[in-house]
Amino acid sequence: MEFWQRFTTRKQQGEWVELQFMAEAARRRFGVNRPWADMGPYDIGVECGENFLRVQVKGTTQQVGGGYRCQMRPKHRHRQTYFPNKIDLFAAYAIPANAWYIIPAPIILASGAARDIMICPIAPPKKKASYCYECYREAWELLTQTRSDLADFKRQSHTRDWRTGQSLPMSTESGQPPLCSGIEYLAWQIPQRRMTRRH
Repeated sequence: MEFWQRFTTRKQQGEWVELQFMAEAARRRFGVNRPWADMGPYDIGVECGENFLRVQVKGTTQQVGGGYRCQMRPKHRHRQTYFPNKIDLFAAYAIPANAWYIIPAPIILASGAARDIMICPIAPPKKKASYCYECYREAWELLTQTRSDLADFKRQSHTRDWRTGQSLPMSTESGQPPLCSGIEYLAWQIPQRRMTRRH
């Protein structure tokens, strides 16, 4: 039995995922804090200098093919949706693959309400639309962005770099953009899109 199969409730798993996020952020020298009680508009607060970001953390073990389906909708019965003026980032964690996706809230809330997403850390996505999330894999550098910077993010084509807006090179073998981590993605293009601090 895998360790994540030992969680007896979703709440138990969710609290563990939040602790993992806090540990990963702290390891990268970000300040972290957690709102009191479960009814706050976000899960974790992240500090970078004078900057403060509100992060909603999600975890998944639901494997579908080469990816994982992650529920981005609120799980609390009294909360119907998330609001972009209350959350700056979503952090989605594929637990079995130990892969984090740091995604600006405007991308998840583009349709007005959060929907389930597919993240694919194991194999290339079958649907091209899924690539809009792959470029946010391990994108911890987004925690250095300001709220106003993140509010400007919009869901872009899977063939464009969110840092520069430039077209990405396509794989000559598959005709699809290559998968990579956030750090490798930085090396792909000239990053520095209003970066305020590097870790």
